[in-house]
Amino acid sequence: MYWILFIGIALLSYLVQANLKAKMEKYSQLGIGGGLTGRDIAERMLRENGIYDVRVTSTSGMLTDHYNPANKTVNLSEGVFSSSSVMAAAVAAHECGHAVQHARAYAPLQMRSALVPVVQFASSIVSWVLLAGIFLMESFPQLMLIGICLFAMTTLFSFITLPVEIDASRRALVWLRSAGVTNAYNQHQAQDALKAAAYTYVVAALSSLATLVYYVMIFTNRRD
Repeated sequence: MYWILFIGIALLSYLVQANLKAKMEKYSQLGIGGGLTGRDIAERMLRENGIYDVRVTSTSGMLTDHYNPANKTVNLSEGVFSSSSVMAAAVAAHECGHAVQHARAYAPLQMRSALVPVVQFASSIVSWVLLAGIFLMESFPQLMLIGICLFAMTTLFSFITLPVEIDASRRALVWLRSAGVTNAYNQHQAQDALKAAAYTYVVAALSSLATLVYYVMIFTNRRD
């Protein structure tokens, strides 16, 4: 049953990633009104939300866009930073949505930020703990339970990420429309682009949950 679920989620993940890639390619070719680049949009959105202590920087790579609350930077990939496409506008506004969340003390973001060091530690050792727990199931079942608890922290992090990402997109789309950056036509395109990105977080959370259930089943079945 688990392998059916695993294959199904893997297939779903592939389809979601392929859809995101297609949307990125499509909307990266469509210009935004006014010729504003991702950097222009990010700086304007921050300024109009009363945020003056966050820097907008360019980072190498693709899909490397992120907001860093530790040093208060909106980091845009090179293709977003200097592009004036619909995709660049949507991504830049989305990352600034996280900066607005930070400035407004958005509870799910605060919770996720608090979990980061715990999840980083758990992720670094959980695979080894679970592997050792499986081999030592009969003599030391507590080790497997510890591994399950560590993995549960990463699963919890995945699910807390969902409202954070969805809310950031909501803030981005509201601002893009109210600021006149998008019109009735490309507003829908920006929404479509961000929706495609959001699906990747949903699939990641479901995949993590399915894996967690799998380890729990191993633990309970071996004990029986």
